Amino acid sequence: MVNSWMTRGLSATENINVESVPRRPSVALCNETQLLWEMEVCGEGFKREMAYVDPQNWCNLTHFISEYHVFSLCTETNAGRINCYWPNPLVESYIIRIHKHFFSNCTLERVILVDPPDDTVTILILIPVFLTLAMIALVVWCSKRSDILA
Repeated sequence: MVNSWMTRGLSATENINVESVPRRPSVALCNETQLLWEMEVCGEGFKREMAYVDPQNWCNLTHFISEYHVFSLCTETNAGRINCYWPNPLVESYIIRIHKHFFSNCTLERVILVDPPDDTVTILILIPVFLTLAMIALVVWCSKRSDILA
């Protein structure tokens, strides 16, 4: 039986219906040149919108969050439209260039932690110590008093 199947499968005289053979879906390749062009288009739109934002506010996301959202959505949509996954190295490098251009001076100032003054530390230590001693004294006093009342 297996031989008949193999013979039938290998026979050149049989008419094979090509339409019944499942075809693999064709995979479209990412056109990187077009991807770079589309990223430039998205970037130019973002640059145009950022021109309306005062450069002093470039580090405050609340002033340009909608423009940045449109830029991000543009890069994602256009990458998907031309069969490129998102994010990919080309898109990431373009976004990094945009970040360097607009947000390179947005580093947070480091907060230097300083020890509090000695008087403050002493007070913060002594308050719980005295409260603990007061609670112990109260418990001892109440226990002695209950002995007297009982």
